[in-house]
Amino acid sequence: MEDTVTHFDRVKAKVSIVLYEPKYREDMLFCYLAAQDAISIYAPEKWSKLTLQDDLLDIEKNYFECGDIFYLAIDEHDRVVGMLGTKTVSPTDLWLKRLFIKPNVKGKGIGSKLLTVIEKYAAEKGIITIHTRFPYWYREAAFFYPSKGFIEVEPDDHFRYMIKRLDALREDTQ
Repeated sequence: MEDTVTHFDRVKAKVSIVLYEPKYREDMLFCYLAAQDAISIYAPEKWSKLTLQDDLLDIEKNYFECGDIFYLAIDEHDRVVGMLGTKTVSPTDLWLKRLFIKPNVKGKGIGSKLLTVIEKYAAEKGIITIHTRFPYWYREAAFFYPSKGFIEVEPDDHFRYMIKRLDALREDTQ
């Protein structure tokens, strides 16, 4: 699916949201590491070490073979500029996994496009609640998720835990 995302500076760029394909593996890993590096400036020292998460090394096994999904945002140069996957934990609940956007295109609607595609996927699958969590110091996520209808439910000393109920959305459209 291809969409034009209007940037805050009014420059338009074509961004396609596609299912993960192995040909994008290296570029996806680069995007992840670049995003991790950019957000580490906010992290306390014990969190600031860049690490590659094992699930990203084999998307097919860790997402598709488990009945989950992993989308990439691809720019007009066929480069990965964002990603988002899911982890289904029950017939009605799923977790968002690995929402990362390349630093040079953050704030341009790409995360919103990825989230919209996941919400559509979740609704079609009968999911009622989407869950996410992130470190308490991750400021961008603390603003992004509430702006998309997520509510905080169980903060602790290290993580903020938020949910979005899709059943409320369905009732509003009926």
